[in-house]
Amino acid sequence: MAAPSLPATLFSPYSQGQLKRLPGKGVCPGGAWAGVPGLRSPSSAPPQLSLSSRLQLTLYQYKTCPFCSKVRAFLDFHALPYEVVEVNPVRRTEIKFSSYRKVPILVAQDGDSLQQLNDSSVIISALKTYLVSGQPLEEVITYYPPMKSMNDQGKELTEFCNKYWLMLDEEEAQRVYGGKEARTEEMKWRQWADDWLVHLISPNVYRTPAEALASFDYIVREGKFGALEGAMAKYAGAAAMYLISKRLKSRHHLRDDVREDLYEAADKWVAAVGGDRPFMGGQTPNLADLAVYGVLRVMEGLEAFDDLMRHTHIQPWYLRVEKAIAEALPVH
Repeated sequence: MAAPSLPATLFSPYSQGQLKRLPGKGVCPGGAWAGVPGLRSPSSAPPQLSLSSRLQLTLYQYKTCPFCSKVRAFLDFHALPYEVVEVNPVRRTEIKFSSYRKVPILVAQDGDSLQQLNDSSVIISALKTYLVSGQPLEEVITYYPPMKSMNDQGKELTEFCNKYWLMLDEEEAQRVYGGKEARTEEMKWRQWADDWLVHLISPNVYRTPAEALASFDYIVREGKFGALEGAMAKYAGAAAMYLISKRLKSRHHLRDDVREDLYEAADKWVAAVGGDRPFMGGQTPNLADLAVYGVLRVMEGLEAFDDLMRHTHIQPWYLRVEKAIAEALPVH
C-alpha cells in the first residue's frame, strides 16, 4: 500500500496556496480602495459584545497549521465562541462542501446570513472590521475579493485583495489605531508574519530526521487520522517533510543552520515592539501581535520552540500574549 499523500500544510506555510508572491504587489482590481478614510459616513456601531454574540462560527482547520493557529489566536483574544472541525489532511472530506480546498475556512452565521470566509488574514481582517464597524458581514466580505493567478508550474493560485486592511471610516480607524503610523505598522508586520516568519517553521521543525519524526508524532496525535493512516503518516510523512524542508531552505535562501534565521526573525520582531510597550499594539495585543504569536505557537512542545525561547529575547513578549489571550477567554 502506498503511503498516504499528505498536504504540505502541516507546520507549513502553504495552506493558503501562497507559493509565490503575485505580480503587482499590493495591487488588486480597484486597489486598496476600501481602506481609504471616508469610505462611508460614520455610523453608530453596536457594542462589540452584542455583535459577537450574534455570530455562530465554525473553523475548519489543521491544528498544527500556522495559519489556522493565527485565526484561533484572534478568535480567542476577542472571546468569540467557535466550533472546531479538524480536517483529515489525507481525505479532507470535512471541507468537501467548499470549492476552496485550503485551510483555514471559517463558516460564519450572522442571523439568517451564512458566509464562508477563506484565508487567515481575510478572516481576521473581516471579523475585526465587523466587530468595530457593525457593517453586515455579508457586505464586509465583498471588500476582500479573490484574485487568481498562475505560478511557474502552471498551478492556479488564489490571493485576496486588501487582506491586511480593516475597512473602517476615519472615526473608527482613529478609535482602533490612534494614528496612521500604528495602522501602517500593524499591516507591515502582519504581512511579514505571512511572507517571512511562516516560511521558517517547516525548515526548523523538520530540520533533522529526529526532529521531523517528533513533529509528525505530534501531528498524528493532534490531528485527525485513522489508526493505519496515522502510523503511515508518522514515518512516511516525517521522511518526506525532512526532504521537502531542504528544498524550502533553498527556495527561501535560508542559512545552512536554519535556526539562525529563526532567531534573527524573533529578535527583529522584539526590536520592532521595543522596550517601552508590552505589545506592538501598546497595552493590548494588536493584529500583528496575534499573528506572530499564532505562527510561533505551532512549534510549542518541539525542539525548535525550546531553542527559540532559549536563544532569543522573545519569551517575555510571547508569555505576555499568551496571558492576554488566556485572560480574554470566558471562564467555564
